[in-house]
Amino acid sequence: MCTLEQRGRVFVLTLTGDGEHRLGHALISSLRSAVASAAEAAARAGPGAALVTVGEGRFFSNGLDIGWAGTSRARLGELVDALRPLAADLLALRMPTVAAVTGHASAGGFLLALCHDYRLMRGDRGVLYMSEVDIGLPLPPYFMAVLRAKITAANALRDVVLRGKKVRAAEGKEMGVVDAVYPSAAETAAEAFKFAEQLAARKWDGGVYASIRMSMYPEACRSVGIVEESDEEKRKHFASKL
Repeated sequence: MCTLEQRGRVFVLTLTGDGEHRLGHALISSLRSAVASAAEAAARAGPGAALVTVGEGRFFSNGLDIGWAGTSRARLGELVDALRPLAADLLALRMPTVAAVTGHASAGGFLLALCHDYRLMRGDRGVLYMSEVDIGLPLPPYFMAVLRAKITAANALRDVVLRGKKVRAAEGKEMGVVDAVYPSAAETAAEAFKFAEQLAARKWDGGVYASIRMSMYPEACRSVGIVEESDEEKRKHFASKL
Protein backbone atom coordinates (compact mmCIF):
# COMPACT_ATOMS: atom_id res chain seq x y z
CA MET A 1 0.00 0.00 0.00
CA CYS A 2 2.00 2.97 1.28
CA THR A 3 4.37 3.99 4.05
CA LEU A 4 4.99 7.27 5.86
CA GLU A 5 8.43 8.10 7.18
CA GLN A 6 9.48 11.26 8.98
CA ARG A 7 13.00 12.44 8.14
CA GLY A 8 13.69 15.55 10.15
CA ARG A 9 11.12 18.12 9.06
CA VAL A 10 10.09 16.17 5.95
CA PHE A 11 7.42 13.47 5.73
CA VAL A 12 8.04 10.96 2.94
CA LEU A 13 4.91 9.18 1.70
CA THR A 14 5.85 6.19 -0.47
CA LEU A 15 3.53 4.12 -2.65
CA THR A 16 5.28 0.81 -2.13
CA GLY A 17 5.94 -2.15 -4.40
CA ASP A 18 6.47 -2.66 -8.10
CA GLY A 19 2.82 -2.59 -9.12
CA GLU A 20 0.78 0.14 -10.79
CA HIS A 21 -0.35 1.76 -7.51
CA ARG A 22 -3.95 1.63 -8.67
CA LEU A 23 -6.18 3.83 -6.55
CA GLY A 24 -8.67 1.43 -5.02
CA HIS A 25 -10.50 1.79 -1.72
CA ALA A 26 -7.67 0.27 0.33
CA LEU A 27 -4.88 2.42 -1.13
CA ILE A 28 -6.93 5.61 -1.01
CA SER A 29 -7.76 4.91 2.66
CA SER A 30 -4.11 4.20 3.40
CA LEU A 31 -3.01 7.42 1.69
CA ARG A 32 -5.58 9.48 3.59
CA SER A 33 -4.46 7.95 6.87
CA ALA A 34 -0.82 8.74 6.07
CA VAL A 35 -1.58 12.35 5.14
CA ALA A 36 -3.59 12.77 8.34
CA SER A 37 -0.72 11.31 10.39
CA ALA A 38 1.72 13.74 8.79
CA ALA A 39 -0.62 16.66 9.52
CA GLU A 40 -1.01 15.63 13.16
CA ALA A 41 2.72 15.16 13.69
CA ALA A 42 3.50 18.50 12.06
CA ALA A 43 0.92 20.27 14.23
CA ARG A 44 2.55 18.87 17.37
CA ALA A 45 6.05 19.87 16.23
CA GLY A 46 5.24 23.47 15.34
CA PRO A 47 6.04 25.47 12.18
CA GLY A 48 8.25 23.97 9.53
CA ALA A 49 7.27 20.78 7.68
CA ALA A 50 6.82 19.45 4.15
CA LEU A 51 5.45 16.33 2.47
CA VAL A 52 7.02 14.37 -0.40
CA THR A 53 5.02 11.69 -2.22
CA VAL A 54 6.93 9.15 -4.30
CA GLY A 55 6.06 5.89 -6.04
CA GLU A 56 8.26 2.82 -6.19
CA GLY A 57 8.70 0.94 -9.47
CA ARG A 58 7.61 1.98 -12.96
CA PHE A 59 4.49 3.86 -11.86
CA PHE A 60 3.76 6.87 -9.72
CA SER A 61 0.13 5.79 -10.03
CA ASN A 62 -1.74 4.38 -13.00
CA GLY A 63 -5.07 5.79 -11.85
CA LEU A 64 -8.22 4.37 -10.35
CA ASP A 65 -8.51 0.61 -9.85
CA ILE A 66 -10.53 -0.08 -13.00
CA GLY A 67 -9.76 -3.78 -12.63
CA TRP A 68 -11.89 -3.81 -9.48
CA ALA A 69 -14.53 -1.59 -11.05
CA GLY A 70 -14.74 -3.72 -14.19
CA THR A 71 -17.68 -2.71 -16.36
CA SER A 72 -19.66 -1.43 -13.37
CA ARG A 73 -20.22 2.31 -13.62
CA ALA A 74 -21.48 2.22 -10.03
CA ARG A 75 -18.17 0.81 -8.78
CA LEU A 76 -16.21 3.30 -10.85
CA GLY A 77 -18.35 6.07 -9.36
CA GLU A 78 -17.48 4.79 -5.89
CA LEU A 79 -13.78 5.16 -6.63
CA VAL A 80 -14.23 8.63 -8.12
CA ASP A 81 -16.08 9.66 -4.96
CA ALA A 82 -13.45 8.04 -2.71
CA LEU A 83 -10.57 9.90 -4.38
CA ARG A 84 -12.23 13.30 -3.95
CA PRO A 85 -11.54 13.66 -0.18
CA LEU A 86 -7.89 12.63 -0.70
CA ALA A 87 -7.59 15.51 -3.17
CA ALA A 88 -9.14 17.76 -0.52
CA ASP A 89 -6.70 16.51 2.12
CA LEU A 90 -3.75 17.51 -0.06
CA LEU A 91 -5.15 20.86 -1.18
CA ALA A 92 -5.91 21.81 2.43
CA LEU A 93 -2.75 20.34 3.99
CA ARG A 94 -0.92 22.77 6.27
CA MET A 95 2.50 22.29 4.73
CA PRO A 96 4.13 22.42 1.30
CA THR A 97 3.76 19.28 -0.80
CA VAL A 98 6.06 17.85 -3.47
CA ALA A 99 5.24 14.99 -5.86
CA ALA A 100 8.29 13.03 -7.00
CA VAL A 101 6.87 11.62 -10.23
CA THR A 102 9.22 8.69 -10.65
CA GLY A 103 7.07 6.81 -13.16
CA HIS A 104 3.86 6.97 -15.17
CA ALA A 105 1.07 9.11 -13.68
CA SER A 106 -2.20 8.42 -15.47
CA ALA A 107 -5.78 9.64 -14.97
CA GLY A 108 -6.39 9.61 -11.19
CA GLY A 109 -2.64 9.22 -10.67
CA PHE A 110 -2.05 12.37 -12.70
CA LEU A 111 -4.70 14.11 -10.59
CA LEU A 112 -2.91 12.93 -7.43
CA ALA A 113 0.32 14.54 -8.64
CA LEU A 114 -1.49 17.76 -9.57
CA CYS A 115 -2.89 18.06 -6.05
CA HIS A 116 0.67 18.67 -4.82
CA ASP A 117 2.22 22.14 -4.87
CA TYR A 118 5.25 21.02 -6.88
CA ARG A 119 5.98 18.20 -9.31
CA LEU A 120 9.50 16.93 -9.96
CA MET A 121 9.72 14.26 -12.67
CA ARG A 122 12.23 11.77 -14.01
CA GLY A 123 13.29 12.43 -17.56
CA ASP A 124 14.33 8.96 -18.73
CA ARG A 125 10.85 7.38 -18.67
CA GLY A 126 7.27 7.96 -17.60
CA VAL A 127 4.40 10.09 -18.87
CA LEU A 128 1.62 12.26 -17.53
CA TYR A 129 -1.59 11.08 -19.18
CA MET A 130 -5.26 11.92 -18.72
CA SER A 131 -6.74 8.87 -20.42
CA GLU A 132 -10.47 9.54 -20.13
CA VAL A 133 -11.01 10.75 -23.71
CA ASP A 134 -9.28 7.62 -25.05
CA ILE A 135 -11.27 5.15 -22.95
CA GLY A 136 -14.61 6.92 -23.38
CA LEU A 137 -15.22 8.23 -19.87
CA PRO A 138 -16.29 11.78 -18.97
CA LEU A 139 -14.03 13.69 -16.62
CA PRO A 140 -15.51 14.08 -13.13
CA PRO A 141 -16.19 17.76 -12.37
CA TYR A 142 -13.56 17.94 -9.64
CA PHE A 143 -10.94 16.42 -11.96
CA MET A 144 -11.66 19.21 -14.44
CA ALA A 145 -11.54 21.89 -11.76
CA VAL A 146 -8.13 20.72 -10.54
CA LEU A 147 -6.83 20.42 -14.11
CA ARG A 148 -7.95 23.99 -14.89
CA ALA A 149 -6.29 25.25 -11.71
CA LYS A 150 -2.97 23.54 -12.28
CA ILE A 151 -2.60 23.58 -16.09
CA THR A 152 -3.01 27.26 -16.83
CA ALA A 153 -1.91 27.36 -20.48
CA ALA A 154 -5.04 26.87 -22.59
CA ASN A 155 -3.28 24.89 -25.33
CA ALA A 156 -1.63 22.60 -22.81
CA LEU A 157 -4.94 21.93 -21.04
CA ARG A 158 -6.63 21.25 -24.39
CA ASP A 159 -3.95 18.74 -25.39
CA VAL A 160 -4.10 16.96 -22.04
CA VAL A 161 -7.88 16.57 -21.80
CA LEU A 162 -9.15 16.63 -25.41
CA ARG A 163 -6.23 14.99 -27.18
CA GLY A 164 -5.20 12.53 -24.49
CA LYS A 165 -1.60 13.61 -24.97
CA LYS A 166 1.03 11.56 -23.18
CA VAL A 167 3.32 14.21 -21.75
CA ARG A 168 6.97 13.40 -21.12
CA ALA A 169 8.89 15.24 -18.42
CA ALA A 170 10.63 17.80 -20.64
CA GLU A 171 7.38 18.76 -22.34
CA GLY A 172 5.63 18.89 -18.98
CA LYS A 173 8.21 21.42 -17.85
CA GLU A 174 7.59 23.52 -20.97
CA MET A 175 3.85 23.40 -20.20
CA GLY A 176 4.45 24.55 -16.62
CA VAL A 177 3.02 21.32 -15.22
CA VAL A 178 6.41 19.95 -14.11
CA ASP A 179 8.76 22.14 -12.06
CA ALA A 180 12.03 20.27 -12.58
CA VAL A 181 13.32 17.25 -14.49
CA TYR A 182 16.03 14.82 -13.34
CA PRO A 183 17.72 11.95 -15.19
CA SER A 184 16.45 9.01 -13.12
CA ALA A 185 13.92 7.92 -10.53
CA ALA A 186 16.52 7.86 -7.75
CA GLU A 187 17.72 11.37 -8.55
CA THR A 188 14.15 12.65 -8.78
CA ALA A 189 13.28 11.26 -5.35
CA ALA A 190 16.51 12.57 -3.82
CA GLU A 191 16.06 16.06 -5.27
CA ALA A 192 12.41 16.15 -4.19
CA PHE A 193 13.52 15.41 -0.64
CA LYS A 194 16.19 18.14 -0.76
CA PHE A 195 13.67 20.63 -2.10
CA ALA A 196 11.17 19.68 0.60
CA GLU A 197 13.87 20.23 3.22
CA GLN A 198 14.42 23.72 1.87
CA LEU A 199 10.69 24.46 2.02
CA ALA A 200 10.34 23.08 5.54
CA ALA A 201 13.32 25.13 6.72
CA ARG A 202 11.35 28.30 6.00
CA LYS A 203 9.19 27.42 9.03
CA TRP A 204 6.04 28.89 7.55
CA ASP A 205 2.85 28.97 9.59
CA GLY A 206 0.93 25.95 8.30
CA GLY A 207 -2.49 27.54 8.67
CA VAL A 208 -1.42 30.61 6.73
CA TYR A 209 0.22 28.48 4.04
CA ALA A 210 -2.92 26.38 3.55
CA SER A 211 -5.14 29.47 3.54
CA ILE A 212 -3.06 31.10 0.79
CA ARG A 213 -3.06 27.89 -1.26
CA MET A 214 -6.84 27.59 -1.01
CA SER A 215 -7.18 31.25 -2.05
CA MET A 216 -5.08 30.49 -5.14
CA TYR A 217 -7.34 27.65 -6.27
CA PRO A 218 -10.86 28.50 -5.02
CA GLU A 219 -12.75 26.60 -7.74
CA ALA A 220 -10.65 23.45 -7.32
CA CYS A 221 -11.01 23.59 -3.55
CA ARG A 222 -14.77 24.01 -3.72
CA SER A 223 -15.00 21.14 -6.19
CA VAL A 224 -13.34 18.70 -3.77
CA GLY A 225 -15.54 19.80 -0.88
CA ILE A 226 -13.30 22.23 0.99
CA VAL A 227 -15.56 24.74 2.72
CA GLU A 228 -14.47 28.25 1.84
CA GLU A 229 -14.05 30.77 4.64
CA SER A 230 -16.48 33.66 4.60
CA ASP A 231 -15.07 37.17 4.13
CA GLU A 232 -15.66 37.81 7.81
CA GLU A 233 -13.77 34.66 8.79
CA LYS A 234 -10.92 35.68 6.48
CA ARG A 235 -10.77 39.13 8.10
CA LYS A 236 -10.69 37.60 11.58
CA HIS A 237 -7.99 35.13 10.54
CA PHE A 238 -5.94 37.95 9.01
CA ALA A 239 -6.34 40.15 12.09
CA SER A 240 -5.30 37.31 14.40
CA LYS A 241 -1.93 37.08 12.64
CA LEU A 242 -1.10 40.80 12.95
